[in-house]
Amino acid sequence: MLNSNKLCIENIVNQTRSSEKKFREGNFKGAIEDKRKVRVLLNSKFCDEDIIKKFKEELYFLYQSKFDLINDHKLKIDELKINKIIKLLEQKSEEKYNKGDFKGSIRALRRSEKYLAKKIVSV
Repeated sequence: MLNSNKLCIENIVNQTRSSEKKFREGNFKGAIEDKRKVRVLLNSKFCDEDIIKKFKEELYFLYQSKFDLINDHKLKIDELKINKIIKLLEQKSEEKYNKGDFKGSIRALRRSEKYLAKKIVSV
């Protein structure tokens, strides 16, 4: 089971990095397709809390910035509001994907992931 968890998290991280690379290159359709594959993996029965935690840490490293307005906003709102915003952005992403607006779709999904990203606290 440990190997399947390790394989799953590696696959999720690789797909996430691939999506980020495609986004930066301007391949929005490829980027959103990779993100959708990650979502399927995260919603599968093989995904547990440990994998989700590692995924959130990976998102933090991908999206960390000195001037991060979303991170500042996360500090002021509660968990319920964060979850509501994430669902709204994911729904918006799905709508834009269905309309063929891949750039808008990937942007909304990336923004929702920034709310998901778990800040790493140094001890």
